[in-house]
Amino acid sequence: MTGINLHGIWAIYRFEMARTLRTLWQSVATPVITTSLYFIVFGGAIGSKIDAIGDVNYGSFLVPGLIMLTLLTQSISNASIGIYFPKFTGTIFELLSAPISAIELVVGYVGAAATKSVVIGLIILITSAFFVDLRIDHPVAMIAFLVLTSVAFSMFGFIIGVWAKGFEQLSFVPALLITPLTFLGGAFYSIDMLPEPWRTVSLFNPVVYLVSGFRWSFFGAGDVSVGWSLGVTGFFLLLCLGLIVAIFRTGYRLKN
Repeated sequence: MTGINLHGIWAIYRFEMARTLRTLWQSVATPVITTSLYFIVFGGAIGSKIDAIGDVNYGSFLVPGLIMLTLLTQSISNASIGIYFPKFTGTIFELLSAPISAIELVVGYVGAAATKSVVIGLIILITSAFFVDLRIDHPVAMIAFLVLTSVAFSMFGFIIGVWAKGFEQLSFVPALLITPLTFLGGAFYSIDMLPEPWRTVSLFNPVVYLVSGFRWSFFGAGDVSVGWSLGVTGFFLLLCLGLIVAIFRTGYRLKN
């Protein structure tokens, strides 16, 4: 039985991280500027009209939703582009014929994408501290949700990168599915503020559980129980893992 090819995983991981470092300024400046604009518009203009949600200042309430919005889109974008470029340039066949297993290949690409997403999430968290008073009641849970969500959606992004036949399809799912679901998933409001039947309808949006669980780690309260949030996150991760296994077993859009 052969061991894990750590050198192969590290080579893919290092290559993907190097691609990010080449655009380090944009990678850091974009979330900082975007976060600042959100707090100026939402926290300043709208937040001045809302006293608090529960016992949390509206500006502070925005932080988990804002981080989650960026986390989902960045995880998908980083992973999908990472695997799509080898397909686009034709080097995917060299990867598939290299002495590296499918699991090791996925770990390299998904690990790099998740790392970049976690770093950006932490940058947004630090930037937010300059605008609002932050408290994190459950820091270990916050890191756990941050990492689990990044890994799950990086795997989802990997699937999109394999599925996509062109650059326009890479942005199709994040732009037309993930971003709207996040905005409608309680990122900038509590679903308890919605009248029926819209509150019940919102519970069918999986992003509600991600945002709620992440917000619970900050303030100790969410729209749904933290158990449901962990369950939905874990289920989505396992679903993506199953789809990736199926992709490599069939060679779907990789070998043909």
